[in-house]
Amino acid sequence: MNDFFKGRAASLKFAVKGCCLLIKTEHSVIAQTSIFLSIIVLGAIVGISKQDWINQTLGMGLVLSIEGVNTAVEKLADFVHIDQHPKIGFIKDIAAGAVTFAAITFFIIFLITYIPYIQQYV
Repeated sequence: MNDFFKGRAASLKFAVKGCCLLIKTEHSVIAQTSIFLSIIVLGAIVGISKQDWINQTLGMGLVLSIEGVNTAVEKLADFVHIDQHPKIGFIKDIAAGAVTFAAITFFIIFLITYIPYIQQYV
């Protein structure tokens, strides 16, 4: 049982390292994190509901998670085939498309969440 917890602790350490690498090295993740922090501040200012916080947090997590997978796919593709290749380009485009779907989903969540609050002030 002790080995189980040691293994989980090691896995968590690697996962946190991966999160830190994404935040430190990937410009898109840095930009998204900055935008999300601004949205969190906005949510605190307008006083969004508990359910809105849940939806917003899930949307942000979705975008950052898919961005992480996209980055891993791109790095792996670059490692496997250094030169440009149509099939590698296709794979990278598909991974980037997944991020775009997640970002659009979050934008819709953002609009659904904040339009009613903004209308109260207009």
